Amino acid sequence: MVRLPEGWFEADADIVRAARNVRLLSCLTWPSAVQQQFLADHRKGDAKLPHVEYPIPPLHEEAELFAGVEKRVAGQHPIAAFLRKTAHSYRLACELLRAAGTPALCAVSQELYGGAEEGLSGSSVGSRDAASHFLRVSDEYAQAVALHEADYCLSAELLQREMQPQLDAVFGAGTVQVEIDPDLASKAAAGATRVRLRAGTSFSEYDLEQLLQHEAFVHSLTALNGRRQPHLKSLGLGAPRTTATQEGLATFAELVTGAIDIARLRRVALRVVAIDSALQGADFIQVFRFFLEAGQSEVESFNSAMRVFRGAPVGGGGAFTKDAVYLRGLIEVHTFFRWCMHHAKLDLARALFSGRMTLEDVEQMSESFEDGTVVRPALLPPWMTKTNGLAGYLAFSVFASKIHVSLLPENHYRAK
Repeated sequence: MVRLPEGWFEADADIVRAARNVRLLSCLTWPSAVQQQFLADHRKGDAKLPHVEYPIPPLHEEAELFAGVEKRVAGQHPIAAFLRKTAHSYRLACELLRAAGTPALCAVSQELYGGAEEGLSGSSVGSRDAASHFLRVSDEYAQAVALHEADYCLSAELLQREMQPQLDAVFGAGTVQVEIDPDLASKAAAGATRVRLRAGTSFSEYDLEQLLQHEAFVHSLTALNGRRQPHLKSLGLGAPRTTATQEGLATFAELVTGAIDIARLRRVALRVVAIDSALQGADFIQVFRFFLEAGQSEVESFNSAMRVFRGAPVGGGGAFTKDAVYLRGLIEVHTFFRWCMHHAKLDLARALFSGRMTLEDVEQMSESFEDGTVVRPALLPPWMTKTNGLAGYLAFSVFASKIHVSLLPENHYRAK
């Protein structure tokens, strides 16, 4: 390992210690009673905007510590840049939590996660354009083959029993536990040592494979690899700045394993459109009805709308924009893997699993992998160990992207 300033490792330890108190999503979660009251009023034809109070910790000491790291870690070395950016990301998260329930949250959220109009690398289009594309395709597919949602008949308890042995096979017995959580906003969430499933929720067969590939074999796996880093422990943190890459990588894992379906892509795209609508002024009831009209159940429509308005005023004009990163992240990660294939750098794609980092981090810290400051991943998802299959998929994808289907006339194949 190249000798680095001792102060950098002290700054890394400070970030890890302070980050434990910045519990972004749990602080913004709505009590289940809010859902029950809203749906009861909705069913009576008298829907009212929800009222939510956020018990947010002050986080002044943590914010000062993060600001101190930004100031005292100097230089252009990639490790220094990583530490400053990570500290800055957490300082913004503190600002976001202190702004919960006010219009000020929206600006901080967009600085952390971007909005619905973020541009995509190597393209002139943005996230909203991509969302419109997937919604249009899913609508056309539905008309052609009567698309319907998969049967949702698997309980959280059944998924727990199905998933646990598969996690034990990859991580080791008992390393990552599957738990059931009645207060979870999303269907599932993952940390380094547990995958949580929302209680009272019905899951499909597609959900089972998606949760394994997305939650366990990306989110839990990268957190574990990050925690096992001998020098840079903050690679084990889910810093907000890493969210787009993390969610993009996890959704890419669904794609390359065949776990994703058009209905899943549609749900991800709907969230981007809903965030854009909220930013343009739609209130909670309007966004709830948008999801309802798109075919989601009342409960899922509420949960989807809640994700958009976590911490934001429910009257419209703002949003918690985290869910805009899934689609953008998927496309950016897909582009990154194609770029790695094109430049014979699949080792960088593998290094992406060494911890929680961004696409830029993994490329900029390439020398740190070589000198041992950052160690390569001890754990890899099963699909990433089958490099021949992944290389075949990427090689085909790189070339196929050169063919523009839109340039083919409608009667192209009939004319043949």
